[in-house]
Amino acid sequence: MHTRVAGQVEGPNATAQLEPTRGNLTRGMVHFTQMGDTVRVQGEILGLAPHSEHGFHVHEKGDCSSGDGSSAGGHFNPHNTRHGMAMGAEHHTGDLPSLNADAKGVARIDVKISGIRVGSGMDDIVGRGLIVHRDRDDFTSQPSGNAGPRLACAVIRRK
Repeated sequence: MHTRVAGQVEGPNATAQLEPTRGNLTRGMVHFTQMGDTVRVQGEILGLAPHSEHGFHVHEKGDCSSGDGSSAGGHFNPHNTRHGMAMGAEHHTGDLPSLNADAKGVARIDVKISGIRVGSGMDDIVGRGLIVHRDRDDFTSQPSGNAGPRLACAVIRRK
């Protein structure tokens, strides 16, 4: 069933329950809602360093079985493009805006992203991994923005 929200038809939904990788405390919940040609990404991530910035990406595999999150593979990149800013001209399908933690180490995100889909097509993120990285994404270094180790991992699941 589709509902109308703020003048747009709300489509399929998915969630990702972020769990910490080995030795980390980062966790959170992220919701993905298809809204026409964009996906609304909303969430709250806890356990980050105060006033820190973190790379945030959809990864190619929905597998968090390794202790360090490496089982999620690289960034989701079905079009074989270069890594870049989510809102930039060229970027991986899985490139999302950076997370910015507040004084309590909590990051909140609420953005609309084009180029990803929930539940259909080549750009479908359902069943993929979601990763929070330790460091900021420089949006330049290839192939992953030099964002460092993985603090938390989730599998994106259809609601």
